[in-house]
Order: sequence, then C-alpha cells, then structure tokens
Amino acid sequence: MCSDTGSRYTGMLLLTLATAAIISNLLLYFPNGQVLEPAKITDLVWFFHGFLGAGLLVMVPALMLLRGGREGCYAHKCGLLFPVLLAIQGTVGAVYCVVISSLGLLSGPFCDTGSGNYTYPFRNDSLEGNYLFNQPTWAICQEPEHIVLWNVVLFSTLLGIGVMEAVLCLSQVVSGLCDVYCDTCIRKGQTPKCKHSVAKEVGRGATTLPLGGAPARKGLGNERHQRLLGAGRAPSRLKRGASHNVIHD
Repeated sequence: MCSDTGSRYTGMLLLTLATAAIISNLLLYFPNGQVLEPAKITDLVWFFHGFLGAGLLVMVPALMLLRGGREGCYAHKCGLLFPVLLAIQGTVGAVYCVVISSLGLLSGPFCDTGSGNYTYPFRNDSLEGNYLFNQPTWAICQEPEHIVLWNVVLFSTLLGIGVMEAVLCLSQVVSGLCDVYCDTCIRKGQTPKCKHSVAKEVGRGATTLPLGGAPARKGLGNERHQRLLGAGRAPSRLKRGASHNVIHD
C-alpha cells in the first residue's frame, strides 16, 4: 500500500475526483449560472456532500497515496494502520456523498412553479411516476430557468464520483489490512498467506523472514565445502608430484 505504483495512480485518480466533486458542489449554488438568495437554493446542497464528503475527506487519503514510497511507510503496526484509517475516512466521505446525491435526485429542485413561491414540486413523487423518467414534467419549474436539468446533471455527477471514490478507498482499506496481517505474520516468524505482501517485504530487505535465512546458510555451507575441496586437492597433487620425482630419481 505504501510503495506500489498502483497506489500512486489511485491517489492521483482520487485527487482528481475530489476536485471535481468540489467544483460540482460549488456549481449547485449557482443554478443556471445565476446568483440566488440562500433561501432559494435546494436544501440538500447545504449538506456539503461535495465539499466535505467527496472532497476534503477523500483528499487526505489521496495525498497520502501520492506521497507513497518508503518515506510514507512506518515499520510498526500502528504506522501500517494509519493509512487504513485514512482510507476508511475517505470511504465514509464517499458514501455520504452518494446518499445525499441520491436524495437530491429523488426529491428534485427547489423552484418557482409560476405562483411566485418557491417549492419542491417533485418531492412527493413515487418511484414509479418520478420526474426523472418523465421529462415533460420538468417544465413545471419556471424559475430559475433549466433548474431541473442543472440539478439532475450535477447531482448525478456527484453520485457517480461518490461511487468511484467509495470503491477506490475500500480497495485501499482491504489492501492495508492485508499488509497489517502479513506484517504481523512475518514478525511472529510465520508464513503469511498474502504472497504478494511477503514478496514485497523480501524486496524491502526484511531480515525477520525465516525463509530468507535458510538459503543464505545453505549457500555459505556450499562455499565452505568448495574451499575445503579445493584445499584438499592441492596437497594431493603435490604428493603425487613428489612421489613421481622420487621414483624417477
């Protein structure tokens, strides 16, 4: 989770999605590019699901993933749990954005139907006759102009962003928990089931892995054995040469 190149790409994607979520939430305050009074803006916009949920709460784990490398890792278990907690934070923020965006799509915008009073004309619609599947009813909202299309596009965008962020952050939670489990197995001298994490630990030069010591001792024994054999051959050749000289003389 710390040094994989894939984690860096995930961090870049999460940062891009978080920025898009903040921009989308900001546009909801200006329906059709108009500046309205706060009382005439859809109430669910004030839940800051794009700013806070899919924005800031996701940016923190995204920056952590971008930092990556060994500088962002810690040797002890608490350090390995820290990225997991940040990924959980991002998951919670993304799910929060999904919930509020879904409610915003179902309830519809806050608009003027022609009477001069702002109301929610689609809030009591059933799922079967919902305005989302009946586009001709969008003409009920006269002010602000194109407010229904504005809300549908932006809330749908935030919904999609929240779903993608939730999947990415949840994958980092699973990856981080696997790293914690494998690190615990390695420190206890056991062989972990996470082969990928074991290979990563060996690549880092872990000296506590019991499997790493056996080949070294075996190689050392072979080297000593070859030296002894070489040392034993040299005297035998000298003896043979000496005996040959004695017989010849």
